[in-house]
Amino acid sequence: MVFAALTLALALVVDRLFGDPRTPLHPVALFGRFVGWWGRPGRYPVRLQRAAGVVLWAVSACLFAAPFYLVEHHAPPLLLLVLAPFLLKAVFAWRSLEEHAASVEAALAGGGLDAGRTAAGMLVSRDTSALSAEEIRSAAYESVAENLSDSIVAPLFWFAVFAPFGLGLTAAALYRSINCMDAMLGYTDERIRLGWCAARADDLANLVPARLTALVGLLYFGVQGRFAPAWQALSADRKKRPGYNGGWPMSVVAGGVGVRFCKRGIYAIGPGERSLAEGGNDIIASVRGITLIFAVSAIIALFLLA
Repeated sequence: MVFAALTLALALVVDRLFGDPRTPLHPVALFGRFVGWWGRPGRYPVRLQRAAGVVLWAVSACLFAAPFYLVEHHAPPLLLLVLAPFLLKAVFAWRSLEEHAASVEAALAGGGLDAGRTAAGMLVSRDTSALSAEEIRSAAYESVAENLSDSIVAPLFWFAVFAPFGLGLTAAALYRSINCMDAMLGYTDERIRLGWCAARADDLANLVPARLTALVGLLYFGVQGRFAPAWQALSADRKKRPGYNGGWPMSVVAGGVGVRFCKRGIYAIGPGERSLAEGGNDIIASVRGITLIFAVSAIIALFLLA
């Protein structure tokens, strides 16, 4: 367990130092291209799409997790000590979330609404062509808040849960494949049948991490003297966003910071005491604080298990 704790700590350091390398050879990028190849509904008769989605989902998840399992169980100890932090880093994204939000702010500042809309369109699936400046920032920062659970807490959670069984890296990789397939296929358009399994699996994989993220968020904002508004937003708004999980971290962050995340005609989450231009830096700070509280708690738990 000491090794697992060190792996988690070093993976965080690797993330802060290097972020996500912009290369098509990144494991998640390679996996995304593979899913993009088979994840085209037109390849399959309609009546077979759901079955094809289930089978290909399982095959894809196993293929992605297999190299992590092989390294975790067959690499020499010294090589594993070097590789493990980088492998764990490959399946979570912390620094890159901040960089994505910063890119939207930079686009708004340097190129106005059109540039901001283009930058926001790189982060979210909604149509950004008619968004206001506040809606552009909402798209960016709510993506950061939601992915606090999906892209940071969840993979680290599953790593910590399965590390005592020698399967921490494998579990984290399996989670990342599940989340990636949902991001690509879990929509209610023509992909609804093919992506049914991907969407349901992601709901289950994030059920505990999303709520744990909200709980840690309440602790963070409690220290900041903002427990009451964070709790009020969580109580009132966590179910406004479609899906079982995304509203939990989004509502806590919005309430704690005092901003509002808004998707026109779909939801408005948070009190809106401040604009997102005013609260953006505090959103980033809250993501850092919640990440560190959770990660340090997980590291301590792994040390105690040792």
